[in-house]
Amino acid sequence: MSEKQLLAKVRGWFWRVFLLLVLLVNLSGGTAVAVAGGQQARRFTRPVEFDFFGWTLDAFAVKLGQLSLGSASYLDDADEPALVLEYMQLLGQAQFLEGQLAEAYGDPSLEDLTSEAGQVAVQVEEVRSRLADLQPVVEAILAEQASVVISELGLDLGGAVFPPVAFHFSRVPSALIISPRDVIRQDINIQLDTELTLEQKIDLEIHVEAALDVSALVVPVGGIGTFPTMIQETTALTWLADTVVHEWVHNYLAFQSLGWNYGTSPEARIMNETTASIVGREIGLMIMRRYYPENAPPPPPTKVETPSAEPLPQGFDFRAEMHETRVTADALLAEDRIEEAEAYMEQRREVFWNEGYHIRRLNQAYFAFYGAYADEPGGPAGEDPVGEAVRELWARLQSPAEFLQEMAKLRDFAELQELLTQTPTTP
Repeated sequence: MSEKQLLAKVRGWFWRVFLLLVLLVNLSGGTAVAVAGGQQARRFTRPVEFDFFGWTLDAFAVKLGQLSLGSASYLDDADEPALVLEYMQLLGQAQFLEGQLAEAYGDPSLEDLTSEAGQVAVQVEEVRSRLADLQPVVEAILAEQASVVISELGLDLGGAVFPPVAFHFSRVPSALIISPRDVIRQDINIQLDTELTLEQKIDLEIHVEAALDVSALVVPVGGIGTFPTMIQETTALTWLADTVVHEWVHNYLAFQSLGWNYGTSPEARIMNETTASIVGREIGLMIMRRYYPENAPPPPPTKVETPSAEPLPQGFDFRAEMHETRVTADALLAEDRIEEAEAYMEQRREVFWNEGYHIRRLNQAYFAFYGAYADEPGGPAGEDPVGEAVRELWARLQSPAEFLQEMAKLRDFAELQELLTQTPTTP
């Protein structure tokens, strides 16, 4: 038995024990979505909430099957990236064929497919069958690659990454976000069934807003920090590596002070999400450069100052424009000019739409959700000082492991501010 196969067996037993413990906790904890103050909203959402209990049981079965199969441990290291890339290529082919099928199908009330559509449907079934065969192995490969990089950074426990990196490709539920109208703040986040139509989402927003006098928005999400984590199916490998690590960070923080305090305040949520975004981006890039160098994004160009008589023409800057929109909306709400702020956000939405950014609704709930991901300056976070402070600590440390470990100890924004006073700036 090779060293790699022996290591896989040891990890397999570790995994089985860990999965059993998590499953017992999940079963004893019930299936209710934890939403502080969300009981009134749940009057509208209960019939359409996502079934995390059922999904978790299915995902655990898949993961235990992967451990029993152990396919990834018997592949040569050189073959693993090629298999992942093959999977991505097949997925792109499946999505293209499904688009063709939807176009050929046309009328949803049509009972018999045309001959052409029937042929496409057969191709879709064949490709999806191959994807189903590859998916468990590809998930195991990507999880192992992430684990290797994370472990080498020193984020392991006795030689094993804890919690283990585990994810499952899945249709990810959308989320109903609720904010007060007089201030931008996420008060409620409820995950909804994946089968919900756009019309149903709009109807839900209308009824919740009318009944509770709040700002509501149903938003898409790319991943959820369950265990195993839930990741949207995608052909974007760089985004996938980033998101796998991002959701693993949430699992890591669940055992630390920062994760324990996720829901205690908007500031703590921003600290959690921004930390996960920064670490996900940095370690995700390490994974890409190590295992998929030809597919990794190029490093940012070195900025060279060149004198110019006239400034170069600039295109529409989404982040700058969104930043301005958030700042102005915050100012109007601070003056209790709620209707004016809402009219302004709708006006700005039309500007974004005309520039090619098709935002369905731009309201307080939109900023409450997207503003928490403050790993880059500007954008929907506006003048929020929390994200800026997290980015400042990252700029001073520049080590994903040290940054994550320092952030994990914190409970609130005051402790982050105190930590910054004790952390020297990078020369």
